[in-house]
Amino acid sequence: MKSLGSITVLAAATFALLPGSAALAQRQQVTPEQRIERLERQVDQVQRQVFPRGRPADTAGFSTEPAATQSSVATLDQRLDALERQMADLLRQSEENGHRLQSLEADVAKSRTDQDQRIGALEHRVSAAATVAPVVQPVVQEPASSKPTAKPGTTKPAPGKSGTKAEPTPASVSTTTAATPEGDPGEVAYTQGFKLWEAGDFDGAIASLRSFTAAYPKHRRVSYANNLIGRSLMSKGKMQDAAATFLANYRNNPAGERAGDSLYYLGQAAMQLGQPGQACKVYQEFDAIYGSKARADLKKQVSDAKAQAQCS
Repeated sequence: MKSLGSITVLAAATFALLPGSAALAQRQQVTPEQRIERLERQVDQVQRQVFPRGRPADTAGFSTEPAATQSSVATLDQRLDALERQMADLLRQSEENGHRLQSLEADVAKSRTDQDQRIGALEHRVSAAATVAPVVQPVVQEPASSKPTAKPGTTKPAPGKSGTKAEPTPASVSTTTAATPEGDPGEVAYTQGFKLWEAGDFDGAIASLRSFTAAYPKHRRVSYANNLIGRSLMSKGKMQDAAATFLANYRNNPAGERAGDSLYYLGQAAMQLGQPGQACKVYQEFDAIYGSKARADLKKQVSDAKAQAQCS
């Protein structure tokens, strides 16, 4: 009997424990997905309480929309392709413009070089013609009425090429009452230059005679000095400079005692420059201005020069 009572008590205790074990088994069977769903519901409830006006979907820094759609990616690709084409066109146009600029610069440089050469050639021609061409127009100024004071028999031969007349010494030409040139400082200065020319020191003569003409511009020997400067330049082979000096001496003082001589030597310089036509015009002007008033030796030299130049 005692054993039967113990068995009954044990069975009753076992049935009393069955409901707790079932609850524990049910609690152990909850899956993670279920727990996550429960948490999401709780978060939703909290959000509805905290944000009653709506759910802030982006408050956590995440967006429910995809980062990029297929259409947006296609649009970006098209825009990038268009930009690349535009950049290629810009680069091509830049290269073409650079080539055009180089061509223009080369053309401009060539044009400038051609212009400089043409201008230089024209200036050279004008400079060559200016020494003789101005004598084409006759000078109507009358010469001085006084006859040259030099006598043909008092000249002495000067160094230089044959066929040119000698320059009279200052003592043989002077008609002043002074017995010696020391009484006239200008005469002394001219005599120094004359002696240098007579000795063949043409550079020294040119410098001395130019100093004399600068110091005594009104002296009667200025015509002599300029004529000797031109002859010195001829002896040095500077025909263009000599022609310009002779022309200036004649034009600046047609009544000077050596103006006619300068015309003769101007014609000689023109011949040396290979311009016989200009030389003939110079001799024609000599005849028109001085004619029979010139010294006999000078007229003879002009006559021989015209024959040499074959003037009509």
